Amino acid sequence: MTQPAHADPRLAGEGQLRQGGRALLLAFYTALRSLKLYPVENATVQKALDDLDATAQALLAIESDLEIRLAGDFIFVNATRLRLELDNYASFSQILVMLRAFEIGALRIRASNRREWQILLSLLLSISEQKPPEERFDELAERIGSAGVSSLEIERASHHDLGETEQEREAAKRVYSQGVAVTRDVITSVRMGRATSVKRVKRAVQLIVDQVLNNETSLMGLTTIRDYDEYTFTHSVNVCIFSVALGRKLGFSRLQLYDLGLAALLHDMGKARVPVEILNKTTGLDEQEWRVMQAHPWLGALTLFLLRSYDETPYRAILTAHEHHMKTDLSGYPRTVRPRELGIYSRIVAVADGFDAATTRRSYQTVPIEPDQVLREMWQNPKRGYDIILVKALINLIGIYPVGTCVILDSFEVAIVAGPDPEGQQLNRPLVRVAVESDGGTVPPPGNLVSLTERDEAGNYRRSIVKVTNASRYGLTVGDYFV
Repeated sequence: MTQPAHADPRLAGEGQLRQGGRALLLAFYTALRSLKLYPVENATVQKALDDLDATAQALLAIESDLEIRLAGDFIFVNATRLRLELDNYASFSQILVMLRAFEIGALRIRASNRREWQILLSLLLSISEQKPPEERFDELAERIGSAGVSSLEIERASHHDLGETEQEREAAKRVYSQGVAVTRDVITSVRMGRATSVKRVKRAVQLIVDQVLNNETSLMGLTTIRDYDEYTFTHSVNVCIFSVALGRKLGFSRLQLYDLGLAALLHDMGKARVPVEILNKTTGLDEQEWRVMQAHPWLGALTLFLLRSYDETPYRAILTAHEHHMKTDLSGYPRTVRPRELGIYSRIVAVADGFDAATTRRSYQTVPIEPDQVLREMWQNPKRGYDIILVKALINLIGIYPVGTCVILDSFEVAIVAGPDPEGQQLNRPLVRVAVESDGGTVPPPGNLVSLTERDEAGNYRRSIVKVTNASRYGLTVGDYFV
C-alpha cells in the first residue's frame, strides 16, 4: 500500500527506529542473560548472539550509525526515546541497571560484529563481579580496547553525587507543601459548596512532575511525613508522587505524567462529600457508614464532572476517581454493570493509593503496617486486586525496603531507609540514614547516609539488614530525617 501523500516520512522513520530499537535492546538483554546462565559454547548462547548480530545489522541498514543513550530512566536510540511497554519492562530495567553499574551513558554502534558483541557482553558480566563500581568503566574501556573492539564504543555518563544538596531538599519541601495546600483548598471548597479552580491544581501537579523528573529521591522521601490530622490532603499528594514516579518508570511522556498526576491528586475528591465524622471516626465503620464511604468514587467522578464548568478537567481524571477501588477483577466498588477493563491510570493510582494508605497511621489506627509487609501483601494476595505488573514496578521503584522503613542492622545500628540501591542491582541493600549508633547513641536528623552495598577490605558487606522495626520504639520520627 502506498504511503498517503500527507503523511510525514519522518514519523514513519521514527516509528521504525523505535520498533527496531526495542528489538535491539531485547536481543541485547537475551544475549547477556544467556551468557550469564550458560557457557559461551552453549547453543542457546550462540543463537542469542546470532540474533543480536542480525538485529543490529537490520537496524544499521536503516541508520548508518547507532547510539543507545541513557537519560535518567529513559533510553534513546539516535535521539528517539523508546516507549516502555509493560511486557518488556523487566528487560529494559536490567539493561539500565547494568549500564548504570558501569557509569555508561552511551553505547555507539558503528557496525555489527558478532565477535565484538560477545567480547563486550562477557566483559560486562565478568567485570561487574570482580571490580567495585568506581573502577568498572575504566576497566571495561581498557579491556575492550586491548581486545581490538573497534565497532562498539562506550561513553562515560556524567557523574551525579548520591547525596542531596540543601537547596534540592528545600525545593522538594516547597513543592510538597504547595501540593498539600492546594489539595486542602480544593476539597474544602467542594465541601462548602464554593467554586474552585482546577488551574491551581494543574500548576501544583506540574511542579510535582518537574520535581520527580529532576530529583525523584528528594520528593519520595517527603512521602514519609504522614500527618493523620491532614490525612486526606497528604495522602492525595503522596499518591500523586508515587503515581508520577511509576509513570516515569513506565516511559510516560511529560504531558502524560501531567495528566496522570492530576488524576492521582484528585482521585479522592469524592471524600469531600463524605461527612467529616465518618472520615475521622476512630473506631470501625458500621454497615451504613461503610456504604457512605464506598460511595466516594462515584461521588468523586460526579464532582469532577461538575468542575468542568469552571475549568477543563480531563476525562481521565474523572474515570480514575470512579475506578480506583474497582480492583482488576472488578470485585471492588462501585460495582460494575457490565464487564470492563480498567484504564492504565486507574490501575497505577490504585497501586499507589493502596501502598500509601496501608503504610500511613490513620485516625482509627495506632500503628501502620510496615512498608515491606504491605508490598508483600500487595504482591502475593490476589484478593487485593492490584495489577501485579505495576506492583512489581513499584517494588523496583522503591525497593524491598521502601523509603522511610526503619531497620535494625547487623552492626547493632538502627537506620531509616533513604532510597533504593543507586545501581538498582540489590533491592535488599538500600541507602540508609543511621539514626541510632551501635552504642545506643542517637544521631540527630538527617542521620549518617550510608549504602548497604559497601564492603570491607575482605570483600564482606559492612552492614546488612537483620529485620524491620517500628521507629517509635526508638523514639524516632521518620519524617524528621527527610525535612
